[in-house]
Order: sequence, then C-alpha cells, then structure tokens
Amino acid sequence: MKKPLSLLLAVLFASPVWSADLLQIYREARENDAAYAAARSAMEAGQEQLPQARAGLLPTLSVSGNTVWNNNDLYLRNGGNTYNPKFNSNGYTLTLAQPLFRWQNWVAYDQSKFQVAQAEANFVQAGQDLILRVAQAYFDVLYAEENLKAVRANKLSIEQQRELAKKSFEVGTATIVDTHESQARYDLAVAQEIAAESDLEVRQRALQAIIGKETPPLAPIRRDADITPPQPADIKQWAQAAEQDNITVQIQKANLEIATREVERQRAGHYPTVDLVANKGSSTAFASTAAGMLETDFQNVGIQINLPIFQGGLVNSRTNQASANRAAAESTLEQTRRNAALQARQHYLGAVNGLAQVRALKAALVSSQSSLESNRLGFEVGVRINIDVLNADNQVYQTRRDLAQAVLNTLMSQFRLKAAVGTLSEDDILAANALLDASASKR
Repeated sequence: MKKPLSLLLAVLFASPVWSADLLQIYREARENDAAYAAARSAMEAGQEQLPQARAGLLPTLSVSGNTVWNNNDLYLRNGGNTYNPKFNSNGYTLTLAQPLFRWQNWVAYDQSKFQVAQAEANFVQAGQDLILRVAQAYFDVLYAEENLKAVRANKLSIEQQRELAKKSFEVGTATIVDTHESQARYDLAVAQEIAAESDLEVRQRALQAIIGKETPPLAPIRRDADITPPQPADIKQWAQAAEQDNITVQIQKANLEIATREVERQRAGHYPTVDLVANKGSSTAFASTAAGMLETDFQNVGIQINLPIFQGGLVNSRTNQASANRAAAESTLEQTRRNAALQARQHYLGAVNGLAQVRALKAALVSSQSSLESNRLGFEVGVRINIDVLNADNQVYQTRRDLAQAVLNTLMSQFRLKAAVGTLSEDDILAANALLDASASKR
C-alpha cells in the first residue's frame, strides 16, 4: 500500500521534542556572539570621530603656571658692589584660542560625518552577517538531524531485508548472494550512521560557538511549510536594488566620500590659518636693587595669522597621495556594485530554482516510495531480486535527504538575497520562524 505524501513528509520533518526556534536562537546569538559584540564596540568607537572633529572648530582654554627659585649674583661695573638677590618668582597665563579660519578642520568635520556613517553601516553589515551565520548554523543542524534519521531509517529497512533474505535462503527460495548483498549494504549503512552522528555533533558545536551555550533541541520545518517565491519576481529589479542598497556598497560610498574630502584636507595645507587668541595672567620678577620685586598683571587679545610658504613639497605629495587613494576608492566602489548585483542574481536564481527543486523532489519521493513498495512486493512473489529492493530503498533514503537539503538551501538563498539588497533583518527571521513547527515542543 502506498503511504500518503503527508506521512512521508512527517517522517522527513517531524521530531519528538523541540524547545527552541530560529528566533530564540537568533536572540541568544545577538546577546552572546563575540563577533557581533566586537562590531558593536567598533561602531561606538567610530561614532567618536564626529565629536573629535568638532573639537577642531571650538575654542580651547588652557592655563599654565610657574614658580621659580632664583639665586643670582649681580655685579656693578667699575668695581661697584656685588649683590646677591634671592627670591621666588611666580606667574600664570590663561589662554583662550578660537579658530576663525582653519579650512582643514572644517573639511575634517565634514569628513567625520561619513566616518560615522561608515562605522554604523559596518555594524548593520555585522548584524546581517549574524543573521546569515545563525540561520546557516541552525539549518545545518536540522539537515544533519534529518540526514541521521534518514540513515537510520535506511539502516532499519536494510536490516529487515537482510533478515528476510536469510529466511528465504534457509527455505531455498533465494541464494546466498542475496544474503551477502544485504549484509554488505547493512555494513555500509552502519558506517554512514557513524558519519552522520559525527556530522551532527560538529554542526551542533558550530551553533554553540555562536550562541555561547549548549545547543538546545531545535524546532523542525513544518511538514506543510509553504515557501513563497521572492517578490518582486524580476531578477533585474533585485540586481538594481543591490547596486544601490547593498550594505557593502553603502560602506564603499562612505569610503569614497571620505577619500574625496581627504584630498581637500591635504590641499588645505597651503591655506593660511587665522585664530583669535586672548591671554590673561600675572607674573613676578626682580626688577632692580632699588625697585625690588615687580608684579605684572596682563590681558591681551589679538588675531594670529599663519601663512605656510614652503614645506619641502610635503603638502603636494600628501595631496597627490590622497588623490590616488580617491581613484582607488572609486574603482573599489564600482567593483563592489558589480559584485552586489552578481550576488543578487545568483541568490535570486538559487531561491527560484530551489523552489522548483523542492517540488520535483516531493514528487520524486512519492515515486521512490511507490517503487520501493513495488520492489518489495515483487521480491516476495519472486519477480524481483534482493538487490532491486536494496537499490529502491537507497533511492528513497537519498531522495529524503536531498529534499531536506533543498528546502533548507532555498530558505538560505532567500536570506542571502535579502542581504544582497541590504534589507535582511529580524523580520526575515520572523517570516522563516513561521515555517517551523512551533507546536512540536508541546507534543
């Protein structure tokens, strides 16, 4: 009797007890992933570029003071008397300076805005990378679990066929060859089970490295999960969006703006600087033997102008260097745009073709199961040999494994497509989470 498709998919995707879904795992990773934490700190450090550059436009206030012990010998000409005044001189100066024209400081301030934008874009990129890493690790564990279940189901079926071959040989309805073939397939299935168990352990440890704790049981894909195709259904629109909105493109755009302003900042080394400077202070000094100690209070305000004339060609060299860096940034931006468009096209095709592959494999699984049932019946009545049954059973195992991989690969292609256009976010985690069997944890 044919098993219905729903029952076959239940074997493929169902699991006894589950306790964590993709959203929960993602939130654990967001709190505990070391790479994401480092990216957050790097963004906070980058945001300090703006107040540091702004400081170059604001006034500075400083105070300095001194106290000096003096022990001097004074000699009058023409054989006069010698004096040895000993005294302590003191003084302080309060200086206020306000830049009036420092073009390089204004350019640096404008430049810092793009440096902050770049730091924030890097953090957004780290967030998208985290989603991709979590989803890939989560789906890798699911696939490893499904593969292990399929291997064990195949092993159990081969074991049953082996016992049947032994009994058939004992009653004289089959040859010893059938028994040997069954035993060989069984031994291979045992080796595959060991490999599948090892692979599952490795995948679980990879996810553990991201969330920073022991990997809990994971919610499986629902057996009736319906993966929707990408919208809009136009590969050109996705490629165009990637060229403009891809996060790496945004980072390179900011880098080009920074490089462009760096040329102007270096060229400003030829320009004069104008500062408003005000001083207030007091000092004491020994005036003369007759006057004794002299105390001076002073206040002054003035404009200070500095015009660089020649610095050995340093400014010209730095300007040329900045211009070359700007040209490199332009080329890097163009290459990044092309790569983003290419990635969008690849992942769009991966999602669309993946959906077609899932549909084909679901149909193939039904056909493979029917073929297996037919071969088993044929073996029982003597029109099929044992190797036919074993091959049919192995085909069912491979189709189940391929279907599980196709479903998970299609979901990852959709995630990567969203990342290529810079829109991957927690909302996509929520959408994928809806495809998981949330009720599995209640069984």
